[in-house]
Amino acid sequence: MEGPPLDPEDLLGPEGEDWRVPVNELAARQNELARRLRDAGLPGLLVQHPIDLYYYAGGRQNGALFIPAAGAGGSVEAGGNGPVGYVRRSLRRAVHEAGGDDAPHEITAFPSLRHLSDVLHERGVTEAPALQRGEVPASFADRFAKALSALGPSGDGTAVVHAQRESKSAWEIACMEEAAGVQIRMFEAVEAVGGEGVSELDLVAAAEAVSRSEGFAGQVEMRRYPLQCDRAVVVSGRSGGVSSFFDSAVGGVGPHPLSGMGAGFAKIKPHDPVLVDLVHLHRGYVVDMTRMFVAGSMPKVWEERLEDMVAVKEVVVDVLDRGEDCSRAWEEGLALATELGHADHLMGMAPDQSRFLGHSVGLQLDEAPVVAKGFDRPMPLGGTMAIEPKVVHQEGCIGSEDTWTRDEDGLRPLTAGGAWPWVTTW
Repeated sequence: MEGPPLDPEDLLGPEGEDWRVPVNELAARQNELARRLRDAGLPGLLVQHPIDLYYYAGGRQNGALFIPAAGAGGSVEAGGNGPVGYVRRSLRRAVHEAGGDDAPHEITAFPSLRHLSDVLHERGVTEAPALQRGEVPASFADRFAKALSALGPSGDGTAVVHAQRESKSAWEIACMEEAAGVQIRMFEAVEAVGGEGVSELDLVAAAEAVSRSEGFAGQVEMRRYPLQCDRAVVVSGRSGGVSSFFDSAVGGVGPHPLSGMGAGFAKIKPHDPVLVDLVHLHRGYVVDMTRMFVAGSMPKVWEERLEDMVAVKEVVVDVLDRGEDCSRAWEEGLALATELGHADHLMGMAPDQSRFLGHSVGLQLDEAPVVAKGFDRPMPLGGTMAIEPKVVHQEGCIGSEDTWTRDEDGLRPLTAGGAWPWVTTW
């Protein structure tokens, strides 16, 4: 590789920590994907989405990672050369981030697109790999499908990747637990600076300062177009009753129409419910948590609404804890909310209500499965989900949220659980 050398000392985390994805994680993920591709009848996959390049190759450099299906043309089992990363830039960073000499895949410069089929064929590939058609722009996918056409038609491997990423490894769970610790300090910062007359944006700034200093990179990744989210949603009083473009219970005014969600310039008034919904990412992994704050005392009507949402949360957790379907958790949660009189205000006000009570999280905020109609399968072992029943009225909103994981013993909270009060007063 020509050009100036790359010093690994320039790519370390805080206090000299190595924040790369462990090589054994990358190898296990690639091997699992190869098996899943085989089972799905796909000959291989050309991974091109930045999030999945990080997941499988250790970094989101400009390029593509080819992974053959187990036993298919191009695989080591079939006499091929195995996985390979083709990188436009930065090749040096791609090598380092994948583990250097220990990387589980070959890493080389991206060939001319018109020669891509020949280059893969020389590696033993006999059929065109699938593309991530559900992730990349259609024009981008079409260009690669055309370049690979000499090997045949390219299928779609999006669902295979999404399914694999639903279950997190112990290392991924540990990253989320680390994120949850930072998140507590974010809430502590909100508690320290808040009070009557403080703006929503000032509260966000306090939380953001903690998060950024701990390594948040400034962007929350989303799967659903338009891929936009404000990770610190703070709404006070009537701001909490303003809907937005975002498919969530709480919209918020935002600072201006282009960023028309989340915190705005409204200032905290006495006794108004202040909903603080904070996300932190540690090494890319999301945790999501919501708590209520108030200057003075919380009016009894809002206390009762919060108690009801905590009860709905407990129902959802119980259903998922038993290993029942996410759709069943939605049905039972909705039934209780309806019984308690919140049908027209659950997760928003009609007609802008969201139809879910929890969403999976990981490297993206909006992963699957979801506690919603149609998800007729349980939360998987190793799954991680933010459960967030909320009610919204014109005069404000209230609710709770924690991120949970499911293991052999059932559900357990990754974020504060009951360790942080549902309501904090200034």
